[in-house]
Amino acid sequence: MTSPTGWTWRLLDPAGAVLDPGDLGVEVPVEDAQSEAESWLGEHWRTLLERGAASATLLRGDAVVYGPMGLSAS
Repeated sequence: MTSPTGWTWRLLDPAGAVLDPGDLGVEVPVEDAQSEAESWLGEHWRTLLERGAASATLLRGDAVVYGPMGLSAS
């Protein structure tokens, strides 16, 4: 069985622990393209931050593409 190649986000709390999106009341989609995943985060980062996520890591399948990157505005 091959690993999935969709693009998605791993959400992390301020200490760097992985958060379950369901615990935050959100569903993180698995997108077909990196740009779609990045657009989703761009539209939802404020809500994620308000609900306890401090950073996010972009994944393609199980591989880290980049991150973690902070969600708070600089």
